[in-house]
Amino acid sequence: MRKLYPDAKSALDGLTFDGMTVMAGGFGLCGIPEHLIAALRDSGTKGMTVISNNAGVDGFGLGQLLETRQIKKMISSYVGENKEFERQYLAGELELEFNPQGTLAERIRAGGAGIPAFFVKTGVGTLVAEGKEEREFNGERYIMERGLVADLSIVKAWKADGRGNLQFRKTARNFNPMMATAGKVTVVEVEHIVPTGTFDPDQIHTPGIYVDRIILTVPEKRIEQRTVRQRESA
Repeated sequence: MRKLYPDAKSALDGLTFDGMTVMAGGFGLCGIPEHLIAALRDSGTKGMTVISNNAGVDGFGLGQLLETRQIKKMISSYVGENKEFERQYLAGELELEFNPQGTLAERIRAGGAGIPAFFVKTGVGTLVAEGKEEREFNGERYIMERGLVADLSIVKAWKADGRGNLQFRKTARNFNPMMATAGKVTVVEVEHIVPTGTFDPDQIHTPGIYVDRIILTVPEKRIEQRTVRQRESA
């Protein structure tokens, strides 16, 4: 359990710096690492580039980092119901790189797999294609998209075992698993920690080799955490 940290603040200790790139998991408001986002806000880190499907809503999730002006650039697929996101962009206060949602997911997956770039049909002939290399394959036009990596990935999972193997629930699997592979350091908040060996190998969504630090975010699960420690040391 050396990957387990007592809280979000300690889990981010030594990992944050101004101008860093952060991947934040989640889909809408589902499966977002809200405790780690709050700790990132409290760290005072500035000038961040944040890669996320969206930016939460006003006052919640990544919306908190927009309100404190800690985000310099968003790489995302939509604004969502976030008025401050929209206001900052239209006022020229926030850089924004829009991606079709599937393209964003593949850029993250490619980054985690060590693939620097790939070609895709989505966006050909639109604003998405501006400034990007185009090629023809089998009579069809494609544009080149680059893989994405981050200095830090913050992820929300349902369960972790003692080695950091992860399970996700439902829509939390849309971006969290691939982001866990694409960060130079990956920090995960989980609802449950179970003994190593509990997971069927086929039920592991993200192998623990990608996970560097873990926090348990549900206070009533502290008893379960202590039980795991006892079993791991037995």
